[in-house]
Amino acid sequence: MPSSANALSINDTSANPAPLGLMGFGMTTVLLNLHNAGFFELNAMILAMGIFYGGIAQVIAGILESKKNNTFGMTAFTSYGMFWLTLVALIFLPQWGIAAKTSEFAMGCYLLVWGIFTAFLFVGTLRMNFITQFIFGSLTVLFFLLAIGDFTGSAAIKTIAGYEGIICGAAAIYSAMAQILNEIYGREIMPLGGKSH
Repeated sequence: MPSSANALSINDTSANPAPLGLMGFGMTTVLLNLHNAGFFELNAMILAMGIFYGGIAQVIAGILESKKNNTFGMTAFTSYGMFWLTLVALIFLPQWGIAAKTSEFAMGCYLLVWGIFTAFLFVGTLRMNFITQFIFGSLTVLFFLLAIGDFTGSAAIKTIAGYEGIICGAAAIYSAMAQILNEIYGREIMPLGGKSH
């Protein structure tokens, strides 16, 4: 007589890593794009944020998303964390004499492939809430604007990209804070725009 299989139910009580990843992305993106918009020079503050909060913190969030069985979150946070680390490396490696300085054309190619990657992720967000769609949609536009700015050498396009990037980063900060406050209060304090089907 066959015995019935015992079902083991595991209750996941771990915290939501998405706000950490979104804050690391959002705050670092806002600060870099304040530079792109012409408010201040590229400085140690941006590079430090790129290494630690935009970089390492997002990679940690991505690893934690894998524990949540969230392929999208794992791929996005880990990838964008590595984006920030590679961006900082692009600045430091030539200064250390390890590699040649990146040309504007090569930098444009770098930003273009990140834009293509983000465009594919944006398609995935069409099954998610509006604010996530907005973050990835505006990030796609940002990468393409920055790539065009490098390909053409247009300072005006880079400045426009800076303002657009501030909006993109602010949206990520909003999403992070909404998830934290909505969880704490047990109701929708800051709306995320529901889900599309």
